[in-house]
Amino acid sequence: MKTSELYLAWEDPTEHRWMPVGRLTIDSEKGVYRFVYTKGARSSPNFLPFSPMNDLSVAYESSNLFPLFANRLLQESRPEYKKHLEWLGLRGREDRNFVMLAATGGTRETDTLEVFQCPLRNGGGKYEVRFLSHGLPHLGKHAVDRVKQLRVGDRLFLMPDIQNPYDPEALLLRSDDPKLIIGYCPRYLTHDFNELLRKCGPCKVNVSVERVNADAPLHLKLVCKLVSPWPDDFRPCSGEMYEPMA
Repeated sequence: MKTSELYLAWEDPTEHRWMPVGRLTIDSEKGVYRFVYTKGARSSPNFLPFSPMNDLSVAYESSNLFPLFANRLLQESRPEYKKHLEWLGLRGREDRNFVMLAATGGTRETDTLEVFQCPLRNGGGKYEVRFLSHGLPHLGKHAVDRVKQLRVGDRLFLMPDIQNPYDPEALLLRSDDPKLIIGYCPRYLTHDFNELLRKCGPCKVNVSVERVNADAPLHLKLVCKLVSPWPDDFRPCSGEMYEPMA
């Protein structure tokens, strides 16, 4: 059985914490999508179920992608659709809906939801994940100009954002020579990244430029890649909040 899996993260509007609240899977052979809430949905009194999936204890199935996720994808009828696939490096990939959601986070402006894929071991047994630099629109012209100068393979560096009042695990992305902040790591990956930094050491956690999309919107402009050894006791996307309730 061929199945793909994505998680849905939600930001608490009061505490500004991000937590996994749902899991979306697809059985490609049967063409069935399945959505279940995870225990993270019960970790905040502010969370409300997504209509019409109002029961947290039910597993929802459909032959079509649920509107909650479909509405986060660029429609194929849009003239920039093919260009959008090029920006994300997704040409020829299977389960395109899933790949697009994972690559972009399915984010929309002023939204409190993000979609992410739990990383797996690569062919060499290492932790490897591609992600978009977040926050570039808020960093100003100097950061945007620096991103435009980057080349594929350029080394990037992770920096703890110790003064961040909302996320104690926030990580900044910095370029080298000249040294400049060029974005943030996605919040749903920072727990993994921080644990890898602690267990493996910063020198073994390698972040590099995977792709620079010069003509793309700012939130799609810089694609990064992190590769790290996979410690024996390391489990990504683990913990009670990831456990399904159905």
